[in-house]
Amino acid sequence: MLEYLDLTKILVLDIETVPQYHAYDALNEKWQKLWDKKASFLKKNDDEHTSDIYNRAGIYAEFGKIICISVGFFNRSGNSWQFRVKSFYGDDESLVLKEFNILTERHYNHPDNLLCGHNAKEFDFPYLCRRMLINGITIPNILNIAGRKPWEVQHLDTMELWKFGDFKSFTSLELLATTFNIPTPKDDIDGSMVWKVYWQDKNLERIATYCQKDVVTVAQLLLRFRGEKLLAESDVIFS
Repeated sequence: MLEYLDLTKILVLDIETVPQYHAYDALNEKWQKLWDKKASFLKKNDDEHTSDIYNRAGIYAEFGKIICISVGFFNRSGNSWQFRVKSFYGDDESLVLKEFNILTERHYNHPDNLLCGHNAKEFDFPYLCRRMLINGITIPNILNIAGRKPWEVQHLDTMELWKFGDFKSFTSLELLATTFNIPTPKDDIDGSMVWKVYWQDKNLERIATYCQKDVVTVAQLLLRFRGEKLLAESDVIFS
């Protein structure tokens, strides 16, 4: 499976997002009303107030922002693979997006290039595009799918590949990693904790490390799908 792919043409990515503000009370009245309307569909019971679930606002591009984009790419090293990982992260979302754009436009602007992530077609890719438009940033060619035919879209999704055409289920990265005996990327924090680590603990480096682990795990999945051996710890280079 996937033997036809040139791994050196693939940019693996993962993003981390948080609510734009530290708490519901920090929103102005207009945005509180908009969140109330959105969150009314998310509440689990009538006793729950929309302010109680504001920590989930980061899932939605209109209410959240991107604080970290981690990317990785394969290189051949003799008869084995090396995988290089880099992160763009910070409080200034616009700067994070611009740095990512520079990378993609310089090095991943060819029709043969692919972007790859886990559940990325549903979350990461559209979220990136929406936040770029909101920040007044031009969407890079590899992300801009407007007007393209399905076979012209340069996107790869390990969750979609695992479905094999089955549309009934969602398989988390942690579950799939465990299934293939890949070290779990959730050994420190998970996605539900990112907002707290950012807004309360103010530890961006910890979030970047978590994001990088997801990128490495997606890369390992690609190798498993191809029937190849996993990357050794020494094969992964962080820059």
